[in-house]
Amino acid sequence: MGTRSLRPLVVVVVGLLTTAGCGGSQDGPPRPLSRHFDDVFLAQLPLDQRKDEIAAKQAYDIAVLEKQKAEADFNESRVQLDVAKNERDAARLDERSAKTRATAAQASADMTKIKESEKETKAATAAREAAEKRYEYLDAYRKWLKTLMRFTEHQAYWREAQYELAQAKLAQANNIQPKGFRFDDYSKQADDRSRKTSDARTKAEREKSTASAARTRWVAIQREADKLLGKQSEFPDPMNPNEVKGTDGTAGAGGYTIGNEGGQTGAEDTQPTQDPTMKEPSGDDDTSSDGGDTQQP
Repeated sequence: MGTRSLRPLVVVVVGLLTTAGCGGSQDGPPRPLSRHFDDVFLAQLPLDQRKDEIAAKQAYDIAVLEKQKAEADFNESRVQLDVAKNERDAARLDERSAKTRATAAQASADMTKIKESEKETKAATAAREAAEKRYEYLDAYRKWLKTLMRFTEHQAYWREAQYELAQAKLAQANNIQPKGFRFDDYSKQADDRSRKTSDARTKAEREKSTASAARTRWVAIQREADKLLGKQSEFPDPMNPNEVKGTDGTAGAGGYTIGNEGGQTGAEDTQPTQDPTMKEPSGDDDTSSDGGDTQQP
C-alpha cells in the first residue's frame, strides 16, 4: 500500500525534473501574434493620416532583418565551437606527447634534453590551458547568441504588434470597425509583447556579460601561452570590441561571418557580432499619437 501511494509522487517529481532539464517552453521561440488587422479597410485613407502606421511598419521591417542576422550568427557559432573543440583536443594530445618525451629525457640523464623537454612541456601545458579557455569562451558566446536570437524574435513580434496597433488606431480614429474588431485587443497585445521583449533583453544582456567574462579569461591566458610559444596566435575572436577599420557599424557592418577567419588575439581587424540589445531607445519608437498604449522595452 505504501509503495502504491508513493508512485504518483515519484511520477510528479520525475516529470518536474524532466521539464526543468529541458528548459521548459521559456527557451523556445515566441508564438506568432493572435491579432492582425486587415489593412484593406484602411486603403481609402489619405497617406498623410498614415504616417505613424508607416513608421511602425519600417521599424518592424528593421526588426525582422535584425532577427535574421542574429539567426545567422547563432548558426555560424556552431562551426566556431566545433573547431575550438577539435583544437582543444589536439592541444591535450600535444601536452601528453610532450610529457612522454619529458619522461624519456629524464631517463636519459641528458641535461640538454631535460631542459628542452621541460620548456616544451611548459609551453604545451599553457597551450592546452588556453585552448580549454577558448572553448569555454566560445561555448558561452554561443549561449549568448541563442538568447540574443530569442530577443530579436520577441522584438520582431513586438514591433509587429506595434504596427497592428497603429492600424487599429487609424481604424478607431476614422470610425472603421470590421466585424469582431476591438481596439483593446490590439493595445493589450502590444503591451504583452513589450513586456516579453524586455524580459528577453535582460536575459540576453546577462548571457553577454557571462560570455564577456569568459573572453577576458581566455585572452589573458592566451597571451601568456603566446609568450611561451614565441609566436602571436591567430584565433577567431567574435566578441573583439574593436571594429574593422573603414567600416561603419551603424550601417550594418558588424558581424562575424563565414569566410572571415579572424585576426590575431586582441588585433583590431576582427568584427564583433552586432548586439541589437545595446541600441539606445529612441523617442520615435512609440507609434501612438497620444503616447498612451505602446511601450519601449
